Amino acid sequence: MTSNWQKIRITSCTSLQKTIEVIDQGALQIALVVDDQDKLVGVVTDGDIRRALIKGIALTSAVNAVMNPNPKVATAEASKAQLIAVMEKYRLFHLPIVDTQGILLGLETLQALYKQPQFENPVFLMAGGFGRRLHPFTDTCPKPMLHVGGKPILETIIEQFVAAGFKHFYIAVHYLASQIKSYFGDGERWGVSITYVDEHEPLGTAGALGLLPDDLPDIPMIVMNGDILTQIDFPRLLSFHIEHQGIATLCVRNYEHQIPFGVVEFNNQAVTAIIEKPIHSCFTSAGVYVLNHALVNAITAHKKLDMPDLLNQHIQQHALVTLFPVHEYWMDIGQKADFLRAQGDFSTYF
Repeated sequence: MTSNWQKIRITSCTSLQKTIEVIDQGALQIALVVDDQDKLVGVVTDGDIRRALIKGIALTSAVNAVMNPNPKVATAEASKAQLIAVMEKYRLFHLPIVDTQGILLGLETLQALYKQPQFENPVFLMAGGFGRRLHPFTDTCPKPMLHVGGKPILETIIEQFVAAGFKHFYIAVHYLASQIKSYFGDGERWGVSITYVDEHEPLGTAGALGLLPDDLPDIPMIVMNGDILTQIDFPRLLSFHIEHQGIATLCVRNYEHQIPFGVVEFNNQAVTAIIEKPIHSCFTSAGVYVLNHALVNAITAHKKLDMPDLLNQHIQQHALVTLFPVHEYWMDIGQKADFLRAQGDFSTYF
């Protein structure tokens, strides 16, 4: 039974924003909804939150609007085999433990019941950019090698993937490539394999995929920018991609922008409303993707290609590209302010 289940208890009136914080801090991808007697009244998972975000449900809404009020549960007397059987039958990652009165006693997770899974899926990290917006830090150092929390950004990324069970890495390099190669070598120090993809000229955010070897396994690949710090659950992302059977999955972040003026709505010459400083919300790319082998294999070598163009080509051909909302910590180290902020965030999130 997981040890920190008490930290992920919430009430039915808890807001979605607070629920996200509880889920992130608990690192179990679930929150347990209880009443004032500690009786289990529902559960809300990482997936429930993401579906709510896609539907546009406000973060101020109470969690009872999206929770599952009738979750599968087990008793403390259930054996490990019985727990696994229930979780596999209903495709569950979590199973609350309750007594005969429905009082919450704990939480079992499939990950804890099984040993750490290992993934054969390749991970492709894009680390060839010039990082011009981070001048002068990047004058003599490639952006993914900038230190945050006492070590290179790229090392933190690789260590996260390794901890999650991934072991096959491809790194696209161009600017000051020798620094990256000499630091990481063949990956032996981390118990993984690292293969370098040399861009002799910049090929865009997706073009380097065309330089990958032809003998990659026919399984999805995770692609990620090498300058991102995030707490995305990569196994969960991969599971989401496989479950939805798209050709690609695009991780997205919710971005809000407040217009600093009153916005006037009108019909012909008649003003119909004046909305003071409205907030507009949209999803933006988070720089993390899952791509099917067929998609990667079809990319032309030595041809410049950006990821939006690649995905749009397939969308226009009516291929399914799904989106995976990211509510976990996420920081793109694109500008000086981001780099400095990440230094302060690191000890909290990593």
